[in-house]
Amino acid sequence: MNRASDLEAYLDEALPPEEMARMEKVLRDDAALLGQLAAIQSRRDAGVHSLGEIWRRRRLSCPSRGQLGNWLLDALPDAEAAYVRFHLEVVGCRYCQASLADLQDQQSEPTQAAQSRRRKYFQSSAGLLRERL
Repeated sequence: MNRASDLEAYLDEALPPEEMARMEKVLRDDAALLGQLAAIQSRRDAGVHSLGEIWRRRRLSCPSRGQLGNWLLDALPDAEAAYVRFHLEVVGCRYCQASLADLQDQQSEPTQAAQSRRRKYFQSSAGLLRERL
């Protein structure tokens, strides 16, 4: 276990839920580890970031929501689909899994509910649209 990278992932809420819980328990009982966590947080607050930290925090390896939607529809090229599958199933990215679950919920939403939602969006923004002559 690489404690520094685990602490970084903990701060980014990027660990699986069971690991987040385990880390919280360990932090309550280990003053030295809690001190390391405080030092990392201080460094972050001071604006000092490593390339790896920026990569993780900006989620540069995460597929876009559009790519996730296309993966769900089985509309990605094989290599890209393999990467998305790896990211979801092996890496276990919680953010992408949550986004995928949201897309699945939207996909299974009854047509009438979707149309009602779209109508409400349009009605709330209709005054902002300019008429074209």
